[in-house]
Amino acid sequence: MQIVIIGSGNVAYHMAKAFVLNSIPLAQIFGRNETELKKISEELKVPFSTENLKDADVYIICVSDNSIEAVSKIITKKDCLVTHTSGSLSKEILAGEYRKSSLYPLQTFSKSKELDYSNIPFFVEADNEEDKKILFELASKISKRVMESTHEKRKYIHLTAVFACNFVNHLFSRAKEISDSQEIPFDYFLPLINETVEKIYEIEPKSAQTGPAVRNDKRILELHEQLLKDESLQIYKTMNHSIQKMYNL
Repeated sequence: MQIVIIGSGNVAYHMAKAFVLNSIPLAQIFGRNETELKKISEELKVPFSTENLKDADVYIICVSDNSIEAVSKIITKKDCLVTHTSGSLSKEILAGEYRKSSLYPLQTFSKSKELDYSNIPFFVEADNEEDKKILFELASKISKRVMESTHEKRKYIHLTAVFACNFVNHLFSRAKEISDSQEIPFDYFLPLINETVEKIYEIEPKSAQTGPAVRNDKRILELHEQLLKDESLQIYKTMNHSIQKMYNL
């Protein structure tokens, strides 16, 4: 089976690396950014091109959501399976006469960060059982967590991921702004962050909640608000209101 990955960003890099590490041959990595493609190619020993898309049985499109439709049009072969890695978009966004599918890896990707691919959940969607089988077999060689998903369910999976990952990381950034303003090393907070994450492996997040909002400690809440301004103050008030509403305080 000939497989081509299209893209040169974080997802494309990690998908290609996961394939190579699990002895799944890649025929090519294709994209526009020659500099990044060359780096990936040299590291993973996979051919790349910015001009000639190789004939393949499976094309995996790993580009930003707003580029998927345009990129999908460069695939003119009809007898092939094309899949994208978007968490929110329908497989019907793929604009071709080929067989359409999605293969969504539930993870945040950065090229500089090593990942254990075997623990990354993959969600598969395809029109027929044969294509589902192809994607399941590929994903199962990489990960022990592979399941079928509809587009409707995948939208909620991605939404959950935004709350659990993107929003949380933004709060880390805001927290670091506060610690930096007082010349407090942010790495002093890493044990607290680690414990918070590790705790939810054993305790439901709602049961693990601590802090002044869930204690309804108005004195501390008001004190904190006096220390903040602008967006950070708005976030503080919004988060505390949400916490107290969840616990009917």
